[in-house]
Amino acid sequence: MAKSEKPEQPIDFEQALAELEAIVKQLEQGNLSLEKSLELFGRGVELAKLCKKRLSEAELRVSQLVKEQEGLFREVPFEEEPED
Repeated sequence: MAKSEKPEQPIDFEQALAELEAIVKQLEQGNLSLEKSLELFGRGVELAKLCKKRLSEAELRVSQLVKEQEGLFREVPFEEEPED
């Protein structure tokens, strides 16, 4: 019987970046087995994609701030794009 896995909690950008940095440090040391290196590399790719997505979303939100005539800013509602 397969192990039941807990659903992963979504992590924020800072957590993903910190984990990615830790993975890079481990891989740079070069003292891991091939299997462990591949496992960490795969996780690193996932984290890099997550970070890129979060940065793209943030960039979109910033670009949606519209300057009004009075010099004030208002936020245009952010609509999340569907994932590929």
